[in-house]
Amino acid sequence: MRRRDLLTLIALACALPAPVAAGEEKKKSGGDEKKKSGGEDYIPISPITGTTTKSRGRRGVLSVDCGLQVSDPKLRDFVNKSLPRLRAAYVQVIQVYAAGLPSGSEPNAEYIGQSLQRQTDLLLKRPGAKLLLGAIVAN
Repeated sequence: MRRRDLLTLIALACALPAPVAAGEEKKKSGGDEKKKSGGEDYIPISPITGTTTKSRGRRGVLSVDCGLQVSDPKLRDFVNKSLPRLRAAYVQVIQVYAAGLPSGSEPNAEYIGQSLQRQTDLLLKRPGAKLLLGAIVAN
């Protein structure tokens, strides 16, 4: 008998409208802008990963977190439009680097930064976007 009461109570609770969170109210009221870390000039790029080979043939992952600092508004707009191409170039650089990384060695942050900055300058065809490295993790 109590089981039936519990099931009825659960069904009634599911039928009630859920309370709207504060973040959802902003979305409904027209607040389309989302907060970005690093300010207006910073364009974050989702982490880039590459596969490494660890000792005894096990697989590992090299993960690079980065972003672009662009102060020129016209260039920033162009960078936002070019993000898929930039990300593809970054993924290719990181995958090639991770595949050649000897097992047990640490990744060279300076080399990774220079390689990614070179790809940025090649794709944008002009200077002005500075690559900023975050965390580089080899697992």
